[in-house]
Amino acid sequence: MPNRIHVAFVAALLTAAAFGIAQQTSTKIRTVSIQPTSAASGKQMYMSYCAVCHGTDGRGNGPAVAALKSAPTDLTALARDHGGKFPEGHVMSVLQFGVRTPAHGVKEMPIWGPALRSLDTNLSSPDMEEHQRIANLTNYLKSLQQ
Repeated sequence: MPNRIHVAFVAALLTAAAFGIAQQTSTKIRTVSIQPTSAASGKQMYMSYCAVCHGTDGRGNGPAVAALKSAPTDLTALARDHGGKFPEGHVMSVLQFGVRTPAHGVKEMPIWGPALRSLDTNLSSPDMEEHQRIANLTNYLKSLQQ
């Protein structure tokens, strides 16, 4: 149930951003279903699921920022913030399992593993598809590094 709440929260933020609701003084969040994307396109997944908070450029300046308690992470600075090396394992873990400690992001960040897996329940191996999605999204985030 908590996974559905996270997915619903993010989907609602996407809807709010699309209609400009996030910029109003009284934000109303609607629950909508997660929309399917290509497992092969990290960029498409990013634009569909992440850009509303992290911005299309990854700097944490998406249209839903006004509705969040804390500013989203600047995803273009992940390598810089980790001694010049992109923290691939950490990023994959955050995407699959969520944020475990406040130092690595806020609890508002959804757990994407179950959400992404829910897109592929009709496949014989949804876990492999989930892994492919997370790997491709991670590779896209790696390409955003400054």
